[in-house]
Amino acid sequence: MKLRFGLVAASLVLVSGAAFAKKSCTDQPKDKWMTEEAFKAKVEGEGYKINKFKKPGTCYEIYGTDKDGKKVEIYFNPVDGTPVKHK
Repeated sequence: MKLRFGLVAASLVLVSGAAFAKKSCTDQPKDKWMTEEAFKAKVEGEGYKINKFKKPGTCYEIYGTDKDGKKVEIYFNPVDGTPVKHK
């Protein structure tokens, strides 16, 4: 009985962890999002260099460097291009 409870508890932790892993940056539909090209032009115009671009969940995410050459990982709202979370 204890083993079964342990397996159930471990499963719940894994499932809940996966649910929180996805970032949520907007609740707007994708037809309201900036195009990838417009977004990239915006952030590059702000001094970021994009080494890797991703679309996790409802965010745009970049890995690269800022205008000072420091490494960044930033999640952006894809509707207006504002930063949501920095790492």
